[in-house]
Parts: sequence; C-alpha cells; structure tokens
Amino acid sequence: MRPYSHVLDRLRSAGLRPTRQRLALAKLLFDCDHGRHITAEILHADAVANSIRVSVATVYNTLHQFTAVGLLREVVVDASRSYFDTGTHEHHHFFYEGSDKLEDIPEDRIAFAKIPEAPEGTTIKSVDVVVRIAPPTTVPSR
Repeated sequence: MRPYSHVLDRLRSAGLRPTRQRLALAKLLFDCDHGRHITAEILHADAVANSIRVSVATVYNTLHQFTAVGLLREVVVDASRSYFDTGTHEHHHFFYEGSDKLEDIPEDRIAFAKIPEAPEGTTIKSVDVVVRIAPPTTVPSR
C-alpha cells in the first residue's frame, strides 16, 4: 500500500483533485488515530515543521475546500477565529479561553429539552454549541 493511498482515496471520493498541496495537508490532517481540531495557522506551522512548502493562503483555501465537500467541519469560536474538526459527525465543543484549546463534549454530557422550529420555508441544518471555559481565577491570599 502506498503511504498516501488512503488520503488519496479520501480526496478522490470527495470529488477533489489530489494536488501535491492537498495531499500533503490531508496527510497531516487525517493520518492520526484521533480527531483533530486545528486552525489554519496551526496546520501551516505543522506543514512548515514537516518541510511542506505551502502558503498560509493555500492552507486557508484547502481547509475551506475540505469543509465544502464534507471532509472537515468548521467550528467558529468567535468572529475572527475558526477551528476545523476532522470529526464531521454532529457534536459540540468546549473552548478553553486563554489556551485556545477546542475539545469535543461527550455526547452523553449535553442534551436539549427543546429546539425551536425553523422559520417557515427553512430547515435546521445543524445545532452547534460551543461552551466557553475560562481558566480558574486566582484568589489572593490574605
């Protein structure tokens, strides 16, 4: 088996042409046993550390292309920052403010009593919950 064959198959089955950059970035994203929550900047740094020559703009474009075809799920944590999740199933996240860590919330730890009906003529596509976690505050000793 070729080292990139499973990544190559994944790109092709999603309808994406396996360019050199897409293949290299897909290998970084999908060659691990656990899911990844990654920003474009983190992926670019991983690429540089692995001697992959790619611009930050190409990383952004590739992440958005992968998201558009369902290979990734975008998690918006604030107006200026998004994470890309290799776990594309419906689930929710803890966001640790200050450390910028994003973590899956176990499915059995969150439940909804009621979700509003979608406005007429629309359907609910998904429900995304991001629970923001603050670091513990230090209480000054007296």
